[in-house]
Amino acid sequence: MRLPFTADQFLDIFAAYNVALWPFEGMLWIATAWVTFTLVSGRARSSVVVALAAAHWGWSGLVYHAFYFSRINPAAWIFAALFVIQAIAFVWAGARKVRLTFEHGRTFRRALGDTFLVLSAVYPILVWLSNHTYPRAPAYGVPCPTTLFTTGVLLTAVAPPRTLFAIPILWSLIGGSAALILDMPPDVTLLAAAVCLTCSCATPRVNISTGEG
Repeated sequence: MRLPFTADQFLDIFAAYNVALWPFEGMLWIATAWVTFTLVSGRARSSVVVALAAAHWGWSGLVYHAFYFSRINPAAWIFAALFVIQAIAFVWAGARKVRLTFEHGRTFRRALGDTFLVLSAVYPILVWLSNHTYPRAPAYGVPCPTTLFTTGVLLTAVAPPRTLFAIPILWSLIGGSAALILDMPPDVTLLAAAVCLTCSCATPRVNISTGEG
């Protein structure tokens, strides 16, 4: 795979993003860590999860892709559009009062979902352990932890709408395939996310509840 930018240019974009927006990405990380705790402990509210997922995708699309990544990659405009569409899909699900219910107990799917939720929450630590130094490194509010969080949500949910799967699968393949070229080992987990989401989407769906949540 040939990319239209170098690894140094890629990290420079993160440096500009992190220096300018660290308070907001910090708040998003705290909010996501809290929602992850409620999901893992079985106390999550559907409306909060849907709103946070929409915020993740909208922020990553409009702020990261459109305002920063587009400086070095023209394809970022396409990515921005896809991310905004995914944000709208979550907002639409919430507006239709699709109440996500979440699996409880020691099931394999629940364990997978919890694993991806935790991977999203500790993503900045994984990046640091891979010998990348802040601020020239992805921290939070960027596409890869957003996709990991969404993977955890969709795997943990009992019957999420299939329309919420396509773009996370697509980005998992894009981000995961570029991980080794850009020396970003934590992003290799996206390839596992693509496999898990595809298998989950292909299985029969039952019991989508509606109502307030």
